[in-house]
Amino acid sequence: MNKVILMGRLTRDPEVRYTQTNNTLVASFSLAVNRRFVRQGEERQADFINIVAWSKLGEFCSKYFKKGQQVGVIGRIQTRTWDDDQGTKHYVTEVVAEEAYFADSKREGDTGTGSFENTFGNTAPGNMGSDFEVSSSDDLPF
Repeated sequence: MNKVILMGRLTRDPEVRYTQTNNTLVASFSLAVNRRFVRQGEERQADFINIVAWSKLGEFCSKYFKKGQQVGVIGRIQTRTWDDDQGTKHYVTEVVAEEAYFADSKREGDTGTGSFENTFGNTAPGNMGSDFEVSSSDDLPF
């Protein structure tokens, strides 16, 4: 089974591009995901995870996700390789998003009456569950 569940903050706005063969939208972004434990005397560390979202989910992410927002992503890990023009082999490990959620609490004055739901993916809207801790923006590594 290959299933990944992440919650973190976007390190940059999603970047959109289109495939050359069939013009399919793909959005790329990275999440800063805090590690669960902090060593005594050290600052909290984060892992920076690359995410790709295809088609409608990619469109949703590119339209509504912004740098610094806390989001949840459910997907699968994928590895790929390619050779550049100089013949150097490159390796990439990334998460292919299957579902994406807003994880920030509503801001003051936000009525929540937008034209979109609080989630996008292949399951019913809902929250990420009680296993996830929402931390303050003071923990941001950027």
